[in-house]
Amino acid sequence: MLFNSLTFAVFFAAVLGLHNLPLPWHVKKLNLLVASYLFYAAWSPPFVLLLWISTAVDWKVAAWISATQNQTRRKRILALSLVANLGFLGYFKYGTFLMDNFALAARAIGIDYVPPKWDIVLPVGISFYTFQSIAYSLDVYLKRAQPTRRFLDFALFVTFFPHLVAGPIVRPTLLIPQFEHPRRATRDQLIWGLAMMTLGLFEKVVLADGFLAPVVDAVHHSPHQLASLDAWTGALAFSGQIFFDFAGYSTTAIGVALALGFALNDNFNFPYAAHSFSDFWRRWHISLSTWLRDYLYVPLGGNRHGELRTYLNLLITMLLGGLWHGASWTFVVWGGLHGAYLAIERWLGRTNVLVTFLVVTATWVLFRAHTFGDALDLLKSMAGASGAAHTVLYWNDIIVVGVIVGGMLVTHWRMRSTRLETAVAATPGWVVVLVWTLMAFALVAEQGAGDAFIYFAF
Repeated sequence: MLFNSLTFAVFFAAVLGLHNLPLPWHVKKLNLLVASYLFYAAWSPPFVLLLWISTAVDWKVAAWISATQNQTRRKRILALSLVANLGFLGYFKYGTFLMDNFALAARAIGIDYVPPKWDIVLPVGISFYTFQSIAYSLDVYLKRAQPTRRFLDFALFVTFFPHLVAGPIVRPTLLIPQFEHPRRATRDQLIWGLAMMTLGLFEKVVLADGFLAPVVDAVHHSPHQLASLDAWTGALAFSGQIFFDFAGYSTTAIGVALALGFALNDNFNFPYAAHSFSDFWRRWHISLSTWLRDYLYVPLGGNRHGELRTYLNLLITMLLGGLWHGASWTFVVWGGLHGAYLAIERWLGRTNVLVTFLVVTATWVLFRAHTFGDALDLLKSMAGASGAAHTVLYWNDIIVVGVIVGGMLVTHWRMRSTRLETAVAATPGWVVVLVWTLMAFALVAEQGAGDAFIYFAF
């Protein structure tokens, strides 16, 4: 079910009510586990089986790894987790992509191979819970953590519904210990959690879907070469849409967890105020970028083997990070470009906020486009090199995008070194209440207008 739905509002009210009843802690955790499975089953009940298999495999793998000191045996046991989890991910997410590209390669060498038609449905959130479950086995293998003693705690860690389908990707060392002892939100945590839910849903439903998505769709669905102003407006609108959509989900997820008494890690830190590409990735999708750093970039050698090897490690990490986002070469190239940016930045040793934002915005074109041709056409229009130029936007569209994106950039810059909690604490109470009320009113006015979150597709 979607956070931005009345169904979830009823579901969350029921979960919150049960969690605050005077029940034993073990029963409350069982309630949360059942609720998490129901939350996921609302999309497709059969795919709950994948959650069960992933949970069972990594629970046993971690226990077996911990029970032996033989390094060869430890590696073989870890391989079981990697094969099982990445096997599911490869089949469901990349099966069609791999088969189609195999057919293209065969035709390139003169073999007329027609692959069987696969009708594979992508299980929602598989990229997120797969990485999270693998992290548990890797942490035990690397001796960063001991396996948890209770299967219920581990199962709840994998399936905890606030972050299950689109993150943040939570580390086991952060969340599992929170299940060991009874937790219930304090009055301040409940209020702050509900406020974060309101903010996150406002970002998603009102800003991303209500104002920016129609402009993005008009620009990207246009069959014509566009005027430069329209192209740039569409690109800037998508920079805002992807932030408000994904940060909105993360903020809502963190708020839901906090209202239940649990803390999740931050996933965004005003990324469009980044003064460099490395700073951008310290602020954007933090849970993924740190996962790639700790479990891919560092094991590849990080920056410990000279400059050329460092550049190669950056490129490999970001290429795979791009592929994580989707089974398409546009995502791979998007990731590769970011890897190249990071390498160039490391070589030159300097960049700035404006350059970072504009280049990131241009690169988002590949992320949003369905094909390289579509992306190239829009980039040419942005550069004013499209020849005949058509307009698809009205001035009110351009003004709305300018106001929202401009406000977003100013907010990010003002908040780049400040936490949201600090800014709220320094704001008069009546202003906070007024803003909260206006956001809630806007959500009610837009009820039914919200779409699925963009990152559900990943």
